[in-house]
Amino acid sequence: MKASKEIIERIKKLRQTIDHYRYEFHVLNKEGISQEARDSLMNELSKLELEYPELVTPDSPSQRVAGKPLPGFKKIVHKVTQWSFNDAFTEEDIRNFDERVRRLYKAETGQEITPQYLCELKIDGSHLVLEYEDGLLKTGATRGDGKVGEDITENIKTIESVPLRLKENVSVIVEGEIYMPKSRFIAVNKEQKKKGEAEFANARNIVAGTVRQLDPKIVASRGLSTFIYDLSLSDEALPPTQDAELEYLSELGFKVNAHHKLCKNIEEVIEYWKLWEKKKDKEDYLIDGVVLKLNERRAQQILGYTGKAPRWGIAFKFAAEQVTTVVEDIVLQLGRTGVLTPVAHLRPVTVAGSTVSRATLHNEDEIKRLDVRIGDTVILQKAGDVIPDIVSVVKEMRTGKEKPFIFPTHVAVCGGDGRIERIPGQAAYRCVNKNSFGIQKRKLYHFTSKHVFNIDGLGPKIIDALLQVELISTFDDIFTLKKGDLEALPRFGEKSVDNLLRSIEKARNVTFARFIASLSIPQVGEETARDLAQHFKTPEKFEKATEAELEALNGVGPVVAAAVVEWFKEKENRELYKKLLHQVRVEPERAAAKKGTLSGLTFVLTGTLPTLSRDEAGDMIRAEGGKVSGSVSKNTSFVLAGEEAGEKLDTAMKLGVKVIDEKEFLNMLG
Repeated sequence: MKASKEIIERIKKLRQTIDHYRYEFHVLNKEGISQEARDSLMNELSKLELEYPELVTPDSPSQRVAGKPLPGFKKIVHKVTQWSFNDAFTEEDIRNFDERVRRLYKAETGQEITPQYLCELKIDGSHLVLEYEDGLLKTGATRGDGKVGEDITENIKTIESVPLRLKENVSVIVEGEIYMPKSRFIAVNKEQKKKGEAEFANARNIVAGTVRQLDPKIVASRGLSTFIYDLSLSDEALPPTQDAELEYLSELGFKVNAHHKLCKNIEEVIEYWKLWEKKKDKEDYLIDGVVLKLNERRAQQILGYTGKAPRWGIAFKFAAEQVTTVVEDIVLQLGRTGVLTPVAHLRPVTVAGSTVSRATLHNEDEIKRLDVRIGDTVILQKAGDVIPDIVSVVKEMRTGKEKPFIFPTHVAVCGGDGRIERIPGQAAYRCVNKNSFGIQKRKLYHFTSKHVFNIDGLGPKIIDALLQVELISTFDDIFTLKKGDLEALPRFGEKSVDNLLRSIEKARNVTFARFIASLSIPQVGEETARDLAQHFKTPEKFEKATEAELEALNGVGPVVAAAVVEWFKEKENRELYKKLLHQVRVEPERAAAKKGTLSGLTFVLTGTLPTLSRDEAGDMIRAEGGKVSGSVSKNTSFVLAGEEAGEKLDTAMKLGVKVIDEKEFLNMLG
């Protein structure tokens, strides 16, 4: 039966009215009409749409609760990279951030800046990315790894504060936070208890689990809400300031947190942070800090990003969860750059949801500042929920049996006479013998490891044996080994020797990023090495890089830049660099593809492939926009399997994940 004009108009009016009161209640916190009245309007709309299904539209309020559970989550490749903010925990941290902003701005423009920061409450929930096309909700996604997230659109539609259609017909991508009101969390746990089921630990965890429910009806029942705080892409001109951006988001119909403030200087930021540290518990949502951003968009663009975070903003966290435990010992840990770091061995304790038994004490100055001793009861916190830190000593718990830790003058692992020294101008100690057996072992372990030169058969035990008989001492020595050298090693048969020599020969071909990562330059890990390789292209250009040139790169900050320049200042390092280049063939780094034939797909690699190493295959996947994971799950797209594939292949078979071989993989790449 065809709908009359009156029916069409009635449905249109119902949608407009329901959406108006939805916006008032869930975004503006006003109740224009009762919940019962809103339910009655929705009931009428649902009946009419059931009678006239051809009139159902994607933005109808009736579409918020989908009917049947989803089979699984698809992947969404983010059109805008999802960054995470670096953290600050103290007033000193935040003043240092302000100084860094001023310095970087002057370095980029030659001009001074008086930074103004927009402060927003940091909502403790789950990150959300929404895309609208011509004003209509197209997709909702999780952050994922920052480049690829999960498609949770059907679940997002059930959240009343998310508009299905914007107030303007614009195409935008916005970001925000999904949270569960504390009052709703209490109610949900009461329901769990009544049903005899386990209660949820906290509101943050329940949000993360809820948005990944396959049944949207469960999501709808949880009463989640959102705050939107960032307009990351638009077909219209972006607002010139952060506060104008929030105002525009509100005008589009999003729920924006009202408690933001424009601060004229960093001292006003600190006052705002102190105020909300006292007030945070009065709100009906979890707040774990304050996010501050340079207000001017042009200034944000000038400062740009490091490899993981924006330079123009930071999360100023409130005090982390704290517990007490006992320091059972303090030991020195040798890194491959020769620095000795004091580490506290703790009586195991649970903090911020995980059990820890170690905490770095950073350096001698930190030990003296804390006056921490072996046997002390200490207050421990996980700074940013990641790194365990000792905050202070509970001196009232001392018995007199506690032992102060004094840095030794000699450490056996440094080799030679074992002498150590404090680095000039720093609080760190290092081995005087920079090429000590202990340091060199760790550098060589790293050099031959899977994620660098990947020399199969040259593990720690063989390296130890080669060092012991002085067949190798530096990286380039590995490539000069001959059959006769290796045959002299105990329990090393002809087949083992031949296999190792083949592995060494194969390893001569190396990508530029792996070559850089192999050098054990302080502060330079795999991700930074990839950024450096893609910028400088050749070893010759990299060697000549200036500190200013390095610091200007995305993914490289002042600390890394200084470390690279200092490394090349050492004559021994420059000679090693040249010797190594004579032994290996450095290949250009593949540019990371924003889009490619494998975009949105996740691969797990297992077994030995006929012609490719697993790392080579992984590089090829990333170059085509795909993702490599270490474990098989229902979200895995393909398992690439070779000979002697293990448990990952079994798991794939159980979960019904498609398994491909190297030939099929290469066919996918064309």
